[in-house]
Amino acid sequence: MARTPDQEPYQKGFIKVSAGHKLYYELFGNPKGIPVIFLHGGPGAGFSDNDKKFFDRRRYNVILFDQRGSSRSTPFGSIENNTTPDLVQDIDLILDYLHFDKIYVFGGSWGSTLALCYAIHNPKRVLGLILRGIWLANRYSLDHYIGGGIKEFFPDVWDRFAKLLKKGVRPADYYLENMLSSDKKISDKFAYEWAYYEMSFYTIRKIENTEEILNAFSYKSMAILEAHFIKNNCFLPEDFIMNNADKIKNIKTSIVHGRYDFICPPVMAFRLHAALNISKLNIMNAGHSGYDPENFKMLKTELKRITS
Repeated sequence: MARTPDQEPYQKGFIKVSAGHKLYYELFGNPKGIPVIFLHGGPGAGFSDNDKKFFDRRRYNVILFDQRGSSRSTPFGSIENNTTPDLVQDIDLILDYLHFDKIYVFGGSWGSTLALCYAIHNPKRVLGLILRGIWLANRYSLDHYIGGGIKEFFPDVWDRFAKLLKKGVRPADYYLENMLSSDKKISDKFAYEWAYYEMSFYTIRKIENTEEILNAFSYKSMAILEAHFIKNNCFLPEDFIMNNADKIKNIKTSIVHGRYDFICPPVMAFRLHAALNISKLNIMNAGHSGYDPENFKMLKTELKRITS
């Protein structure tokens, strides 16, 4: 889909980080506007022009970038030197490279995880957090999403995903092994099925054409990197975010979470909210997607409130 004039960045390029990775970035909006960094989901999905719809280009100065191995960043789909601590360190490098001191952090799903991890490590650089679809990257989260918890709600979707598994194997391990196969047919098949699984229940709206959705973003890098991170427990100690919530309890935070989010159950949002002092929890008649109408509207409202 062609980019419209109001989606054009005022600056773009690549930033070299460690271990041979280069991150694609864009600066969007008003160079003198309120500083915001957008953290995409996945891991591995990359950002899209659609993500700019959350931001009034006259009001905000937005950094959007593809995390390691994601979408336009290189090497594509690389799992080498690609961990949560690496991604946290990259954010600091990006801010320094682009001459941003302090910033508002906007992230959904895995983007909320990364936003929280970044804030825990660098609370003095974070002006506020705007979070959607809280994913705490703990054992409960992993088991629900990829350990069979989803089959209670979507048995047909789980059956399609699980039929490719061998008995006794861990789903993330087996899918990743096949996605990294030198046989492109096998690699593509497993990446497609991983992404199809997630896209089958990520929105409250009826999905008319899953193929169309899958073609709208870099689903192969998302599939590879999601499996890589999940296989490794997201490279975090168990319940790292909640065990360190005291470090961010006084950061102004907005949480937007769909009541019918089957990827990130709402209990995670309630748990995080309870641990923070300056947090507003918005439970919406929506699913996981930031583009479900109620989520989208509330994210724009809360972004304006938090940054005012």
